[in-house]
Amino acid sequence: MNLIELQQSLRERVRSAAAARFGVELEQVPSEVPPRIELGDLAFPVAFEMAKRIKQATGEKRNPRAIAEELRAELESAEGVARVEVAGAGYLNLFYDRARLLAGLSQTAPADAPAGDDARPKRMVEHTSVNPNKAAHIGHLRNSVIGDTFVRILRATGERVEVHNYIDNTGVQVADVVVGFIHLEGMSLAGVRALDASLKEDYPFDYYCWDLYARVGLFYRGGDPDAKEDPERLKLRVETLHALEEGGNPTAELADYVATRVVHCQLDTMARLGIRYDLLPRESEVLHFLWSHAFERMKESGAIHFQTGGKNSGCWVMPMETHEGSDEFEADKVIVRSNGTITYTGKDIAYQLWKLGQVDLNFYFKPFRADADGRAVWTTTSDPAQAAGHAPHFGRGSTVYNVIDARQAYPQEVVKRGVAAVAPQVGENSSVHLSYGMVTLSPAAAEELGLELSAEEKTRPFVEMSGRRGLGVKADDFIDTLEANALREVRERHPDVPLEGQQRSAHSLAVGALRYFLMKWTRNSVIVFDFKEALSTKGEAGPYCQYAAVRANSIFRKLPDGEMETAQRLVAGVAAGESGEAAERVRRVFDGEVGGEIWALVTLAARLPEVLAQAASFAEPSHLAKYTFQLAQAFNFFYNRDENRILEESDAPRRAVLVYVTDFVRRQLTDALATLGIEVPERM
Repeated sequence: MNLIELQQSLRERVRSAAAARFGVELEQVPSEVPPRIELGDLAFPVAFEMAKRIKQATGEKRNPRAIAEELRAELESAEGVARVEVAGAGYLNLFYDRARLLAGLSQTAPADAPAGDDARPKRMVEHTSVNPNKAAHIGHLRNSVIGDTFVRILRATGERVEVHNYIDNTGVQVADVVVGFIHLEGMSLAGVRALDASLKEDYPFDYYCWDLYARVGLFYRGGDPDAKEDPERLKLRVETLHALEEGGNPTAELADYVATRVVHCQLDTMARLGIRYDLLPRESEVLHFLWSHAFERMKESGAIHFQTGGKNSGCWVMPMETHEGSDEFEADKVIVRSNGTITYTGKDIAYQLWKLGQVDLNFYFKPFRADADGRAVWTTTSDPAQAAGHAPHFGRGSTVYNVIDARQAYPQEVVKRGVAAVAPQVGENSSVHLSYGMVTLSPAAAEELGLELSAEEKTRPFVEMSGRRGLGVKADDFIDTLEANALREVRERHPDVPLEGQQRSAHSLAVGALRYFLMKWTRNSVIVFDFKEALSTKGEAGPYCQYAAVRANSIFRKLPDGEMETAQRLVAGVAAGESGEAAERVRRVFDGEVGGEIWALVTLAARLPEVLAQAASFAEPSHLAKYTFQLAQAFNFFYNRDENRILEESDAPRRAVLVYVTDFVRRQLTDALATLGIEVPERM
């Protein structure tokens, strides 16, 4: 029996006893974990509520402590409970039969996926969705890490999940890069292909587009970054946007090549952090397949109307009772502009309707590339001749989670309401905005990345990114810097290890540092990233958690063959009720202060499924990050106690328990880290 099963069983006993002995029907039986392990493993304050209910029903005044005394016998007879104490004015404090429960606790694991995948509701998570016009930057990494970790959490709790990375290949940003290639560089598609083939590894195609995009921004402003955009030059953007939306022309073909190549580069970046996707839906197919149908549905449902006067005259607009008359949010309510171009909000509503299975039309699908494990990553296509007959069944989700910057909260609200207006049967709750705050840099981190700061900026607590001022950091450069710092640490500690092994460890540490740092804050917190803090092995950081697992693994490399199996047999025997000197000595391991600490570590490790369920329910990966740190911290405290020196322990039963506990904790810690997307290196 594991902890969750035991606690559910005990609640049922309390509920049954309350009804049988006192005639009180309890819908909920709250429980608490005592503040100190010596006060018990679980506490029920239920006697207070029962006294109140009895007085309301009969007028009889009952002492909560007396009620608790009557319930005690019912709980003490439960399997897995050693004793029950009545404390204070009426608390029921339960002490588990720790030695007997140990084997059951160690079998606790994340939920297995139920059989029959197609019968389960599908959770759809869209994340990353970087404009395919240039290299990803550090802000995009937070989006991707949040999304990927949330996907891992959902899957660990047994959910069926589909992961999307939306490719906006017909938007303004791609149009601007196309303007740059055609009008600034004077290139055709053939010229862009030749340029791409000539670029070196340290300056790839997405880096080139990064710089070109900045040049186009200056071009629109006549070379002055602080000037207003020139309306005449902006006509090139509008003309290009129309060409991209229409498709089937040289401009659209050039844009398709640029976007496709940049997406490959961005996927390479994300793969460095272990981030994977199932489908890359392209906006071009949303326009060609879904838009007309979704647009008619929006009009028929009354979700949008045609504006005949005012600022939005000639536009199709979604009325919103909130923020009515607010200039700040006016543009977000426009679905189709007066010039006929479709806004991001309009496209998002059409796409969201498809994701939720509320559009009868579908895309064609083809493999885009294989990920590191050889699994196909799919994309949409407009060409039926390219469609693969063996494509998975994409779409038709029950809930859609969109990982998008918190500053996009209002447009996401428009999308949610638009979908609910067109398809009231799915409602607003089927669309969830997983918002997050921005990533800034500490001045030290900014300077390490080569950003030039003014004297005043160096005194600030953080530095914000600004594309116009050139304060932007490419994601790959950021990861490279982390890996270089980690490699220096590994080389100092393990100078005799071959370079390849050092680099593997450095990569694991860098990924662990980055992913944990981005996860340890609640989603909507503003992050101030600092390299030294992220790579710390002594504070709340990824490497600290990895170090605890590495320490645990090192013990098992030194154990004699067969010792783990011996420990398992001994613990299993005690769990089965065996008696004798050895069994009694196993029970004594959990006595006293040190024994209480060992048991607290075991129960903390056993809470992993509960924490995963909580993180999934609240869509808050930081719950898992905080728990992982607490477990690593508790294990390090256990490891550093002289009484817990496994390899020096001469008492065989005690040594067996310590081996068993350490194995359980390291497996739970490794699973928690893996769900955060962090691997345990061989050495640190």
